[in-house]
Amino acid sequence: MDEATVRPSYRTIREISEDDRPRERLLKHGPDVLSDSELVAILLGSGLRGENVLDMSRSLLEGVGGLANLVRSDTKALLRMRGLGPAKASQLLAALELGRRAQQLDPDARPLLKTPEAVYGYLGARLGALPREQLHVIAVDTRGRLLGAVAQVTGTINALNVRPGEVFREAVVLNADGVIFVHNHPSGDPRPSPQDVRTTQELVAAGEVLEIEVLDHVIIGQGRFCSMKKEGYGFSRS
Repeated sequence: MDEATVRPSYRTIREISEDDRPRERLLKHGPDVLSDSELVAILLGSGLRGENVLDMSRSLLEGVGGLANLVRSDTKALLRMRGLGPAKASQLLAALELGRRAQQLDPDARPLLKTPEAVYGYLGARLGALPREQLHVIAVDTRGRLLGAVAQVTGTINALNVRPGEVFREAVVLNADGVIFVHNHPSGDPRPSPQDVRTTQELVAAGEVLEIEVLDHVIIGQGRFCSMKKEGYGFSRS
């Protein structure tokens, strides 16, 4: 048979439709829709000569006898697998260990942030000494326990450029019930500016649309703070 008439079954990852590539599928639909081999493929990043990363991941899982055995694999076992050098084996082991640790987390060990005093205790020391304004978005569950906190925006010495779509993004990902906004005033004075009030009103309105309650906006100064919710700045008193 003429070699030119034979089409090899091997395809590079770039030859696979974008809708079928693991990374693109995860970003578009979320990780829960991906198969075990697709998730492993994302961790591995690249395949071998003549074998794309998806095929390599399927072979890996078949070789160890499925995900349950992969989870129990140690360094030596992974390094014996075809195509797994120290770098790829380390990536897999790190991801598996994070999964184990996440299962052992005690929800009650997460900080309880139901009061502005608790919020100040959590972020006050970190933000109070910063030379520029920085906004943090604290995502919490229904009990007020921390889900995650992300520094969203760093501004000039006295101003922040806040876009609601950006600052709520992590809270949406975390499926948060509420958020607390926290930012610092490098001047040391935590009293809100007119811009702080307008921004807070916009964020509260955006939260209502997203069905994520804005619980407070705490401004950190030097050794003191202001709860805009408690003081009635930017929040309805109803």
